[in-house]
Amino acid sequence: MMLTDTDTKGRPLLRQCDLDLIARAEEIQQEGPRESGSIGFMTRAMVQATMPHRDPGLNEFRRRNGNYTLIMMAPAEIGLPYGSLPRLILSWVSTEAVRTQRPDVVLGDSLAAFMRELGLTATGGRRGTIPRVKQQLQRLFSTSISCIHSGESHWASVGFRIADETRLWWHPKDPDQLDFWHSQVILGASFFRELIDHPVPVDTRALKALRRSPLALDIYCWLTYRMSYLRKATLVPWSALAEQFGADYGREDNFRAAFVDALRKVLTVYCLARALPTPIGLLLKPSQSHVGRAQPCRLPELSTHKR
Repeated sequence: MMLTDTDTKGRPLLRQCDLDLIARAEEIQQEGPRESGSIGFMTRAMVQATMPHRDPGLNEFRRRNGNYTLIMMAPAEIGLPYGSLPRLILSWVSTEAVRTQRPDVVLGDSLAAFMRELGLTATGGRRGTIPRVKQQLQRLFSTSISCIHSGESHWASVGFRIADETRLWWHPKDPDQLDFWHSQVILGASFFRELIDHPVPVDTRALKALRRSPLALDIYCWLTYRMSYLRKATLVPWSALAEQFGADYGREDNFRAAFVDALRKVLTVYCLARALPTPIGLLLKPSQSHVGRAQPCRLPELSTHKR
């Protein structure tokens, strides 16, 4: 298919965002993550089950992945983190903590510098990136998290805050102004220990390429983690995926459509992942980690037909 092909109504078959994603994916394939210095990390606890995609309008949120349940609670006046921004922030902070092996993380010399690290341009105004980043930083680092493992013969729980202390000295009206007192976050002891003991490696370039979709970010991190230990073909039912990823999508068929669309984007970037939607679930086959050898990229054609 040519990039200029159109459908029967003259509309382009590939949207501009698809073309941009393909271009970013091809750039990623030119150089491995180790050579480019783009290996980042996420914590396993937040990859197995994840944050809300939209504002839940509540102060408590939970997701479940088999025997694992993630529960998030936030102060009423602040609210829960949601969307792509807290995911990008969490990955950046986690990467710095793993790189330095220290729980105290400096958030750049200025607000603009920090936002560039996230792949964002600092813009003001009501709908600008600056107020949204500030809000999601506050929500993320004010939230308390419980991780519960339960089964027929066991029950275990670990509770933590991502940050014990947060100090933001940025100037929203002058994002390039250097901080005299460096903005920083001191990670909670339990979160830091989990991160150091069980880091999930990711390619930060892929996160930036997928940043417009929180669901795609979740799927990418989960696939990267799952493929690191998958040894045989596994079918994950749609109902289980909806519990893990889609608590805020309502009907399961709505979730499935959103998941397949997001997976298509993920496989454009993570070409090595063998993940096939079927009528009853997602079929996973052992695949090479995304931080390994690169392969040519294309935008996959996905459906839920039997194969």
